[in-house]
Amino acid sequence: MFGGFCAAAIVTPGDRIKCLLQIQQSSGGERKYKGPLNCAKQLYKEKGIRSLYRGTFATLLRDVPSIGVYFCSYEWILSKLTLEGESRENLNPLRIFIAGGLTGMICWASIIPVDVLKSRYQTAPEGTYPRGIRDAFRQLVKEEGVASLFKGVTPVLLRAFPANAGLFLGYEVAMKTFSWILPE
Repeated sequence: MFGGFCAAAIVTPGDRIKCLLQIQQSSGGERKYKGPLNCAKQLYKEKGIRSLYRGTFATLLRDVPSIGVYFCSYEWILSKLTLEGESRENLNPLRIFIAGGLTGMICWASIIPVDVLKSRYQTAPEGTYPRGIRDAFRQLVKEEGVASLFKGVTPVLLRAFPANAGLFLGYEVAMKTFSWILPE
């Protein structure tokens, strides 16, 4: 979880820029931002460094618990997929793949509402949510219902399985390779 805290300081500006570029209208009118660097420059000119870090609290609400869920669920699932008497170092790659994929799905399922709120807050015009993510929550639930907190959950979960399955399989293979090359 501490890793999530540290990562949020690095991730927030890039995440905000990504969200702003994603909602930018491209048909008809001219785009406000010409790309990531242009977006960063404009945000900095408008409100300084604070503008780049808008949504840091929301990012912390998402990333701190998600990293805890991420690694705890991976270890737990891996332990359930490890047969009695079997060593983790000799696990079948398919079990590692499954554990990694399920881990990604569990992690994203647990944080999608906060991610939706974070993105809403980060992309809203200045002053829309005076109390930050709390106001974003109130307004979203009032206007669109509780189900709106789970917008995009299907593509997120469909992406989470293969992405995290590959990530953890790659990690475990790399660790085995390093142990083989440098046994000490």
